[in-house]
Amino acid sequence: MSKKIVAVNASPRKGWNTDTLVTEAAKGAESAGAEIQKFDLYRLEKFTGCISCFGCKKEKFKGHCICRDGLTPVLDAIREADGLIIGSPVYLSEMTAVFRSLYERLTFQNLTYNKENYCCNAHMIPVLLIMTSNAPDTYYTQLLENYRKTLNLLVGPTEILVSGDTLQLKDYSKLDWPWTLFDPEAKKARHETVFPQECKKAFEMGAALLR
Repeated sequence: MSKKIVAVNASPRKGWNTDTLVTEAAKGAESAGAEIQKFDLYRLEKFTGCISCFGCKKEKFKGHCICRDGLTPVLDAIREADGLIIGSPVYLSEMTAVFRSLYERLTFQNLTYNKENYCCNAHMIPVLLIMTSNAPDTYYTQLLENYRKTLNLLVGPTEILVSGDTLQLKDYSKLDWPWTLFDPEAKKARHETVFPQECKKAFEMGAALLR
């Protein structure tokens, strides 16, 4: 029976940097024999982050978020999966709001507040966390390390792929005023030369989820 990999795009922009890398990683996993189930968080039914109801701390719901909304099918799919690919751009120094919503509910449901048995997740799976950003690759190292540590503890062993200094627009000249904090031509050049290499890396890391 083929392995199941859930791929999650936490960017609103279909076909752009984050979505492209998540798709390439999913293709890599598929090339290794996986069955892929992909979710675009911005296109789901309405959902929220954790509402702190503590329902998941009751024995009969342990490890299961009891809030029922647009995220429920995603959480259910991850619970049955053999690996997780999730990608988000950085907006204002954080992952997107929809990424945070999934992250809160994915991790908190497995936290027991018991120091002898910190995590109740009996089905740990490998995770590939993809982050894209307009800033340089190393700008959000600590942010990513914090996410990696929590995912390691509560979801499964986590690898990270960063794509920094990304191209945000196809044509910066159409803006009403110049964005002078960076060089648009340099961003275009990077997108044409470095980004394809990152796509190849995403493909390889997706395939490696099954090893």
